[in-house]
Amino acid sequence: MHKSRGEMLKENFGAIKWTLKKFFGYYPVLGPLAMLCILFSAIVASIPAIFIQKILAVIQTWVESGDWAAAKADLMPYIWKLIGLYALSLASLTLETQLMAVMTQGFLDKMRREMFNGMQGLPIRYFDSHKHGDIMSFYTNDIDTMRQLVSGSLPALIRSVAIVLAVFFIMLWYSLWMTLVLLLGVVAMFYVTKTVGGGSAKYFMRQQKAVGAMEGFAQEMMNGQKVVKVFCHEEQSIRDFDKVNGELFDVSYRANAFASTLGPIISNIGNILYVGLALAGGVFILTGVPSVSLSGMVFDITVLVPFLNMSRQFTGNVNQLSQQINSIVMAGAGAQRVLSLVNEKPEEDEGYVTLVNARIEPDGSVTETEEHTGHWAWRHPHSADGTVTYTPLRGDVRMVDVDFAYEEGKDVLHDISVYAEPGQKVAFVGATGAGKTTITNLINRFYDIADGKIRYDGINVNKIKKADLRRSLGIVLQETNLFTGTVMENIRYGNLDADDEACIRAAKLAGADDFITRLPHGYDTELQNNGANLSQGQRQLLAIARAAVADPPVMILDEATSSIDTRTEAIVQRGMDKLMEGRTVFVIAHRLSTVMNADVIMVLDHGRIIERGSHEKLLAEKGTYYQLYTGAFELE
Repeated sequence: MHKSRGEMLKENFGAIKWTLKKFFGYYPVLGPLAMLCILFSAIVASIPAIFIQKILAVIQTWVESGDWAAAKADLMPYIWKLIGLYALSLASLTLETQLMAVMTQGFLDKMRREMFNGMQGLPIRYFDSHKHGDIMSFYTNDIDTMRQLVSGSLPALIRSVAIVLAVFFIMLWYSLWMTLVLLLGVVAMFYVTKTVGGGSAKYFMRQQKAVGAMEGFAQEMMNGQKVVKVFCHEEQSIRDFDKVNGELFDVSYRANAFASTLGPIISNIGNILYVGLALAGGVFILTGVPSVSLSGMVFDITVLVPFLNMSRQFTGNVNQLSQQINSIVMAGAGAQRVLSLVNEKPEEDEGYVTLVNARIEPDGSVTETEEHTGHWAWRHPHSADGTVTYTPLRGDVRMVDVDFAYEEGKDVLHDISVYAEPGQKVAFVGATGAGKTTITNLINRFYDIADGKIRYDGINVNKIKKADLRRSLGIVLQETNLFTGTVMENIRYGNLDADDEACIRAAKLAGADDFITRLPHGYDTELQNNGANLSQGQRQLLAIARAAVADPPVMILDEATSSIDTRTEAIVQRGMDKLMEGRTVFVIAHRLSTVMNADVIMVLDHGRIIERGSHEKLLAEKGTYYQLYTGAFELE
């Protein structure tokens, strides 16, 4: 549903208001001080017309009297006052520019921090439904329009408004009739500004959205460049990009066409108005039209000359105001998008049960401690009686009659019940889309269930703080993400408190130490671009080492060996067997060889568990698992 231009402008200026409120909220003292400097320099810029009139009057008297000494005595005070005012104006402008430089960059820094910090609290669902390139555009194009607003448009707007008002009252002081002539031209200027500027505003708002869409498409193509080349999709990609880029061109062209037209029209109206004022002033002087002014001065050449200069200043600043409309509207469009990110609802977390270091006493009781003992417990406060109980972290995970849907009305999981006791290895097998990964996403609460219960060590996971819940889980995802930094830093990502020795032990456990030591700088080798200089298998080994250094009681292995060849898999499997000792493990695998030794194997089909049992039991039943296993065996 398309919004009307009025609705779009209302939202746009609401976002501008929010931006300025943020800016002055960050700088409640420096912000107003900078604005005062701008006002002072603007007023000083308007005053010379008064001095010019006084100087012309002195010169006229000198010409008539021929007394240069008296004229000089009258002139010098005006000259020294002008010099003093310009010196103060220069100091004011210098202070303003320095303040604005500090505040603008500080404002952007704080805004980016607020955006990024807020983004870290967003649910996974948000990133699943928004293109990553479009999100990146918030931090580049959209935030840059806000920079232009606070550092360029806002000061220019205040300066121009101050000059226009100051000059207007000075003109009224000198001549009401000339001011009325000027206002006729100003009415025409505002009419043009409203007509042309309103058209450009609509397209500038669309331009910001089109920029985000283009960046999102470009990033998508870069991430999938190998797929594009493998399937010879280059020509189609070019056509698709041309379509997205063409839409950006269309709205940008229209926006800038309106904007580029506005300036020359206003300037030419100002030129025509200047000529009209000169003619009108000449007529008023020659015909002796009675002067009407706040000052009561006679309207003559000493008033007409500075008045014409003031009209230039007046129309020039009206033109400046009209030019700022485009920047302000564009900033509003960018701020609107940033505001949508900032206002995005964070991931809900109503949990109050936390994970704490614990000491297990000889009698089996649990006490909380600040020291790292290697033991953990769930700290469970009870609001009813004010007591606190501690439950040892064991890794007992139970799902009871769980239903789930990514979209309402389209169930993905139906009546799922899983019982994993501490130290058990539970495997999920089934076709793609059967719901295997979804189950693990529910355990760590990337998504919340629609119905049923999930209990962790007997505690409903809804009561556990999400950060503490996830800290107790180690996950190796199907897609590995490595970050810019050294190999050691990427392994330590699993546990920031781990020392180098712990990271090396984890790498050896995962079978990654062998290839790491053969890298140019070993563990200090820099990784960039998601570890593009490593093979897929090596990247997966680092992900397993990262999970190993976290040392959690529960491990989730989502196709952890899917990108590793058979020989490497044997090495990794030995390390993973050690890693899984004494832990509750959930394994998702297409290779049935990796799940044969699981305590329980669950076969899923269209979101339902259709079979469960050990490898031997399921083979004896000769059901779906048997068919999968025998088919895999024949393929091998």
